[in-house]
Amino acid sequence: MSQRIKFHLDENVSNAIALGLRRRRIDVTTTNEVGLMGASDEEQLEFALRKGRVIFTQDDDFLRLHHAGITHAGIAYCRQRSRSIGEIINTLTLIWEWVESEEIKNKVEFI
Repeated sequence: MSQRIKFHLDENVSNAIALGLRRRRIDVTTTNEVGLMGASDEEQLEFALRKGRVIFTQDDDFLRLHHAGITHAGIAYCRQRSRSIGEIINTLTLIWEWVESEEIKNKVEFI
């Protein structure tokens, strides 16, 4: 049975992205909401993996962790200031619509 992606937003991501995704009825948590402000990137990835959430980030350190072979539920990455909030929301929505959670596990989707 296929499962829809759930997202977790890194602490540096605008809350407007969470709001936009929620308006589309997409399951999303933020670092602040789950009490992980100031947590390490490794802790963020571990939380997202445990909860089965793809982490959305604009932090290059997550790419380094991916290349180091750390297991994760998936990473959606967008370079800072390269896309508008609307473009990010639309792209994450497309990922949510077309990619199943098992397909993105241990992979990076570049936005």
